[in-house]
Amino acid sequence: MKNAFLKFEHGLNLVSLTIAGLMLLAAVVMGMTQVVMRFVLEQPSEWSEVLVRFSLIWMVFMGIPAAFRLGSMVSVDLMHRKSGPRFQRVLDFLIMTASLVLLAFIAWYGWDYALRGRVQTIIGMESFSMFWAYLALPVGAVCAMVGAIGNFLDPRHTELETAT
Repeated sequence: MKNAFLKFEHGLNLVSLTIAGLMLLAAVVMGMTQVVMRFVLEQPSEWSEVLVRFSLIWMVFMGIPAAFRLGSMVSVDLMHRKSGPRFQRVLDFLIMTASLVLLAFIAWYGWDYALRGRVQTIIGMESFSMFWAYLALPVGAVCAMVGAIGNFLDPRHTELETAT
């Protein structure tokens, strides 16, 4: 069961990091498009700035699961370094629990916010609903929950070993 979950978590992490990378690429391309349109062609586009903003939001929320998986999102470094292995597992459990509670709130209220925003349109792209922009919150939070549980089941605290 544990191995099946970790395999699922690994696949989900790859998908979320791929999406995060694509969103970064989209933000860069749209940013350069905006610069060329505004300063070279002197015809600014209203949609490219909006797409940059939303792709950066999606990039962040799809990158968060990897941070949780590596244990670098929420950690208490000094306590972790100075305590024994038994207390480290208790500390890991407390961190995971607090993270899951926070992520559950983000997922719950993010979904509610996305549903409420479905009647709004995106400025500059009136044919699209704000639902798609706000959907980043619950999707990223649910993926991060899987990463937080994966980190608890198979901890990777590499940043603690390299810290000075």
